[in-house]
Amino acid sequence: MNILLVEDDKTIASGLEYSLQQDQFSTVLCHDVASAKKVIAEQLDQFVLCLFDLSLPDGSGYELCKMVKERSDVPVIFLTAVDDEVNVVMGLDMGADDYITKPFRIRELLSRIKSVLRRYQKQPQAKAIIEVDGIRINTLEGKVYKHGDEIPLTALEYRLLLIFANHIGQILSRNQLLEQIWDVAGDFVNDNTLTVYIKRLREKLEDDPKDPTFIKTVRGLGYKVGE
Repeated sequence: MNILLVEDDKTIASGLEYSLQQDQFSTVLCHDVASAKKVIAEQLDQFVLCLFDLSLPDGSGYELCKMVKERSDVPVIFLTAVDDEVNVVMGLDMGADDYITKPFRIRELLSRIKSVLRRYQKQPQAKAIIEVDGIRINTLEGKVYKHGDEIPLTALEYRLLLIFANHIGQILSRNQLLEQIWDVAGDFVNDNTLTVYIKRLREKLEDDPKDPTFIKTVRGLGYKVGE
């Protein structure tokens, strides 16, 4: 399995490359944005995952992540020396799958890599039609129906519903939902906004929004749709 590693610190890069190869991964190493962009443009389909340092001499890992996600669904993990919310949120908004803060233990990084790869391998092909508890979602048309009647949803409401629909029977924590959703302008959705959108979805989809049976609250854990 081939990994694209972009890290400007040659000592760290050398250690990472050695450890990844010892764990049966093959690597392509770049030390700056310019060379990484060339590799992404020409060889992206050869990689199972990308590891991007956030701070690079001629740019940042953000622009590399954006370039990858515009071309493919290859997972991206950020290596960052700055563990602050703004950087983490920006990376997740761009579609990054995880991040790890330097200094880190190599075993922890390998564990994160394998966890992300497992998630991608388990993802089923997107269904054209998803039906649960009287709600029908046509993912090709982006339309939602309740007992045959179309229910108009905003883009963010629809995106939130799709997250639930792709995890039928699973309890999703508020943090899990927040990690996967952003508003139409690309801004991060905060906890209060998530509460508002769950309320709006319930008002549109539930028979009795005050006693929800479609989007169920699992006290202390999160929310669940379906069994």
